[in-house]
Amino acid sequence: MRAPGFWENGGWQATALTPLSWLWRLGATLRRSTTTPYRPGVPLICVGNVTAGGAGKTPTVLAITAELAVRGKRVGLLSRGHGGRLSGPVRVDPTLHTAGDVGDEPLLLATAAPTVIARNRAAGARMLEQIGVEIIVMDDGLQNPSLAPDLALLVVDGGTGIGTGQLIPAGPLREPWDAALDKAAAVVVVGADRAGVAARVGGRRPILSAVLEPAPSAHALRGRRVLGFAGIGRPEKFRETLTGLGAQIVGFEAFDDHHPYTPLEIMALVERAVAQDAMPVTTAKDATRLPAEARSMVTVVEVALSWRDPLAVGALLDRLDG
Repeated sequence: MRAPGFWENGGWQATALTPLSWLWRLGATLRRSTTTPYRPGVPLICVGNVTAGGAGKTPTVLAITAELAVRGKRVGLLSRGHGGRLSGPVRVDPTLHTAGDVGDEPLLLATAAPTVIARNRAAGARMLEQIGVEIIVMDDGLQNPSLAPDLALLVVDGGTGIGTGQLIPAGPLREPWDAALDKAAAVVVVGADRAGVAARVGGRRPILSAVLEPAPSAHALRGRRVLGFAGIGRPEKFRETLTGLGAQIVGFEAFDDHHPYTPLEIMALVERAVAQDAMPVTTAKDATRLPAEARSMVTVVEVALSWRDPLAVGALLDRLDG
């Protein structure tokens, strides 16, 4: 789904939907009160967010995984597998599974470390323990009470923040802001803090600032004519990336998050690009959902999360060795 405008700006729709947000909160409260969390035998890091839509969780997971790998840790990654048909627990195999099987994000994660998808997160954590990992990093799950993390990071997009601060469906929040903040050891702000995230944190938690940086190969797009498309939480972030690279954007198509591309859709985009003497370009996450026969026709723009203060991140991870 694409976030409605009133999640950011408010309005009569938000007011009308507020009673339903009370029901959302009640449901979450009941779930927590009736769930006994499982605590794995190895440290568990939860990388979550508080809003519906893209905040930068998966790039943060990959950055944390890279940091742990440098420390010599055998890392296992855990995901719900949103958008995939398999309920799990199952270990993701990029040579065997498709985004339709396990979801798009797990396919990206599996390139970095052993990855398990499971609707039942506790069962997924147990599978990773059986594989023999030394530490588990969970992509999303801050609102899931079935696991007890040793360290939780709250990821927030610096451009959108938490919108109006209201709960779904009146606003973008999955749970109250203060409740999410209470769970977190630190807040990761991805991108420039244009939404006043630091002010909302109010010094109650450390803030880890980060940016998404294109891979060196992406700089070859400078001055090139491109037709961009993206089906991610915030497609406009990809457009901003292309602009920052100096590409000439002749067209841009935004799709819903996790959109399953059909061969006809991709061929139409490729033909539009050719007609405008442009390259069709998309994100790495979108590339996992492209039809196999179309992947060679589309240029993928890779990005990675970079920490403003790597030492602060290291100090936070040191807690797990204490």
